[in-house]
Parts: sequence; C-alpha cells; structure tokens
Amino acid sequence: MTKVKVLFVCLGNICRSPLAEAIFKDKVNRKNLTSVVEADSCGTSDYHIGDGPDSRTIASAHNNGVKIHHYCRQLTVDDLEEFDFILAMDQSNYNHIVRLASGEEHIEKIFLMRDFDDNGQGEVPDPYYGDERKFQEVFDILERSTNRLLQHLEDTVLK
Repeated sequence: MTKVKVLFVCLGNICRSPLAEAIFKDKVNRKNLTSVVEADSCGTSDYHIGDGPDSRTIASAHNNGVKIHHYCRQLTVDDLEEFDFILAMDQSNYNHIVRLASGEEHIEKIFLMRDFDDNGQGEVPDPYYGDERKFQEVFDILERSTNRLLQHLEDTVLK
C-alpha cells in the first residue's frame, strides 16, 4: 500500500500547524498506522524557519498528553506534489496554497482543516496573541478535526 502523506499549514508554523501535526501523529501511532500514514507541517511565511514551536504550543501539547517535535519550515511548490492531503488552518493560508497550485490535481488536495470538524466549518483561530485558554480551544478544534480526518483516510484511502 502506498503511504498517504498529510501536510498541515498555517502562517508561521509555530502554533496551529505543528500542533495539528503532533496530534495527528499521536493518533496515527496509537492506531499503528505509521507505516502507511505520514504527516508534516509548515507555514506560508518565512518568519520562523528553523525555530521550534511556540512555547505555549509545546505546553498545550504536553498538557494534553501529546509529544511534539518539530522545526519550522516554509511551504514550497514541491509540497504540492509530495503530499496527498494539504490542510490549511484558515482561509488566508488556503488562498496562499491555491495560488501556488499549478493545476486541478493540486487544488483537489487542499482543504480547510475545519472541513473535518464535526462541530462546524470555518477557520482554526490563530492563538498567537491569546492566552492558555485560546491554545486549549485550538487544541480541541484540532483534536476533533484530526479524528475525523483520520477516519476519512481509513474509510477511503486506507481501506
């Protein structure tokens, strides 16, 4: 079976997308799917290349029992070829990814993260200027969304 590759994308790759990646990898690991599902994250900006996640992101992951290991990187055109599912945290990042796309085969891979949220669609709010409560809110959104995303992969691609 071919490996399914999932990419989570936000602006700086220090809050939302590395947290989504960590939560998703934790679920993949718990289901023993690491041989068939791979995940990464990146940002549309170049603000934090090479940095680790925001300390509040690390704390949020830790407080919820999720390990997070990541170094920030920027989205590239090659990512549109390499990854099978590309999940943007908000409309601005979605639009940025679509502008990089060179054809329908790329656009079909791009989704908003909350397209997989059972509590409703929309954007994953950027918690950067928020407090611990905002980071927990984002964790909860990503927890729900990655649950449904993984279920979608199991029902369609991995069956």
